[in-house]
Amino acid sequence: MRTEDFDYKLNTELIAQTPLKNRAESKLLVFNPNKNIIKHSHFYELSEFLHEGDVLVLNDTKVLPARLFGNRVGKEEKIEVLLLKKRNLNDWECLVRPGKKMRIATKIEFGSGRLMGEVLEILEDGTRVIHFDYEGVFEEGLDELGEMPLPPYIKEKLEEKHRYQTVYARADGSAAAPTAGLHFTRNLIEKLKGKGIEFATLTLHVGLGTFRPVKVKDVASHQMHSEYYELDEKNAEKLLFAKKEGRRIIAIGTTSTRTLESIAKLYGQIQASSGWTDIFIYPGFQFQVIDALITNFHLPKSTLMMLVSAFAGKKEIFHAYEIAQQEKYRFFSFGDAMFIEEEKNGHKF
Repeated sequence: MRTEDFDYKLNTELIAQTPLKNRAESKLLVFNPNKNIIKHSHFYELSEFLHEGDVLVLNDTKVLPARLFGNRVGKEEKIEVLLLKKRNLNDWECLVRPGKKMRIATKIEFGSGRLMGEVLEILEDGTRVIHFDYEGVFEEGLDELGEMPLPPYIKEKLEEKHRYQTVYARADGSAAAPTAGLHFTRNLIEKLKGKGIEFATLTLHVGLGTFRPVKVKDVASHQMHSEYYELDEKNAEKLLFAKKEGRRIIAIGTTSTRTLESIAKLYGQIQASSGWTDIFIYPGFQFQVIDALITNFHLPKSTLMMLVSAFAGKKEIFHAYEIAQQEKYRFFSFGDAMFIEEEKNGHKF
């Protein structure tokens, strides 16, 4: 299977640069690949396509304002640091620009010295391990000094940080937003609960590697980055009970999908667990947990494009993307949503 097989041409004018004023007013393309049916709706009308007893699985990770701008100590050179993965209380794996001058023991100051960093290690992929010294609480310093790590295809400045955050975000640690969840409002969640829709939460801290195009020619040779996940006992039991009753498990986003399928692959069932996953889902993958998927429109040749192709069928998903472009849907992180109603091959837990 070739990476090129997951490429498509996109009118760049359809790349959403800013979020809509009202999150739930985004368009919703409802797609049933079994019956080859496509409907056009809006996210605030989601309840029309759900059944009583459905369980929507939310990723409650919270995006850190992880893009920092500083100076090399003793120099006037500007340095950009992007926090990727927390190693311990004070050490982070980071992307650094420009990287060539950021040798081991190089020191960086942010915010006139309120936050200091020192390069401890250079990893094989060029990322740096940086040790941070700071006054007070690290997260508070980040909130004051840092910017949201928006994807490079977003050129417009984000005026309000919370718009790159889900309304239910709780667990600090993500380098990118679980963007399918950006469409939910608190009012919509309460409306869905009132109609008998249940919610379960898990945590997967999203790494930037999720959104990068695959570089290798052969899909199977791609090496996924690892991401930390948690599913607690209460939510695991809720999901397992729903599954046993034959009710639908609907993943909100590819991050929730990857977490649930990782757990099932590891344990053979849904159960409370935590750890690191580098699961790579592409066509041929046998889904064990999710019955439907709500997701955004993804970048060409990305692992996310491969995941939705595995779930809905490659031919079918590309057809849906063609329709979406014809209907002027907005693409990527701040774009519109798709509800894939049924997994093509079906599965039993």
